Amino acid sequence: MRIISLDESTRENILSDLLKRDPNNYAEYGDAVQKIVDDVKEKKDEALFAYTKKFDKADINAANVRVTEAEIQEAMEAVEPRLLEIMKKAMDNIRDYHQMQVQRSWFDTKENGIILGQKVTALESVGVYVPGGKAAYPSSVLMNIVPAKVAGVERIVMVTPPGADGKVNPVTLTAACLAGATEVYKAGGAQAVAALAFGTQSIPRVNKIVGPGNIFVALAKKAVYGHVSIDSIAGPSEILILADETANPRFVAADLLSQAEHDELASAILVTTSKELARQVSDQVDAFVQQLSRKEILEKSLENFGYILVAATMEEAIETANAIASEHLEIVTRDPFAVMTKIRNAGAIFVGEYSCEPLGDYFAGPNHVLPTNGTAKFFSPLGVDDFIKKSSIIYYTKEALEPVHKDIIAFAQAEHLTAHANSIQARFQ
Repeated sequence: MRIISLDESTRENILSDLLKRDPNNYAEYGDAVQKIVDDVKEKKDEALFAYTKKFDKADINAANVRVTEAEIQEAMEAVEPRLLEIMKKAMDNIRDYHQMQVQRSWFDTKENGIILGQKVTALESVGVYVPGGKAAYPSSVLMNIVPAKVAGVERIVMVTPPGADGKVNPVTLTAACLAGATEVYKAGGAQAVAALAFGTQSIPRVNKIVGPGNIFVALAKKAVYGHVSIDSIAGPSEILILADETANPRFVAADLLSQAEHDELASAILVTTSKELARQVSDQVDAFVQQLSRKEILEKSLENFGYILVAATMEEAIETANAIASEHLEIVTRDPFAVMTKIRNAGAIFVGEYSCEPLGDYFAGPNHVLPTNGTAKFFSPLGVDDFIKKSSIIYYTKEALEPVHKDIIAFAQAEHLTAHANSIQARFQ
């Protein structure tokens, strides 16, 4: 990996490079995605099935688009028992963590008869997009469905691309069943996002769409935002490791590569105060790359967006971490908790040398759907809050309104909204 001395110019150049990975920069796909979305909105099932045939080579129709109970049972029997037990353990951890996020409605009653409050209500329906193809991502299924279930969403619809044989990956389908999906449909890509947003004869529309996908899925979610809610426009994965001379270079190198293997646009950055650690990590990375199965992707990812930055002080290193606002941030220093208190911007923070990023991806419990591309400066991980909405509660008696009614009238008149003022005045004439 390239080793660079950190300064203000270096930081700005790296930030500029990282922003090139933003899905919003891929405008050349925008027109194609918008056409798919418009076609499904207008032609519904006809367009959905045609695009499924075109892109996934599967013959899907109204009779077989929804996964049946028999298909779910067949899938669960096909999954290795040990993997099934591991998924159940992970799901328990995810559920326990998200239970701590549950909010309750509240009401505040005052002596003068005023009642103010907030009513918390789960969304009625949510669509979960799960990537398909050759790979299976049961962890993503659990991370998206479990918090929706904890929030109390009644209808959780999963869509995922079928194989050419018209079947859904059995591991993906098993995870959906375990987590509590109420419906699963064989549809993927921008066409599935559009179906969830606008509804077709076979797939009723939902209130919100969550879940990761390729650039076409990301842009389709952007295109339908406003018709439905979405979680985020996710970019490529990324990791930043803050380390000093106490860090184990082998662990650091392994963790950098755990994200670099995702795809060629993934980012892996080490910021350290130790030149010796920087050199050792670079050597370890080179050695690991030769052993790992996704060698070509790793090499391309590191070439494009892999950096080892040597900072003069830990304060400078922390400032850089906050500026980059990485999706995953590992802290491997002499006193990692002290460093953690100074971090403002990160999707998930992993503290200490045994809290590696894959622990969060699969098992610990906190959600692995995280803000990317610097959006951790203003976005949070997926959680129970994403599956609820809040309504304000206001109750005044006449006796409570009377002392303040002239103030409200004056406020409304200052904004030249006479009907607002009249609404108050009518009650005291």
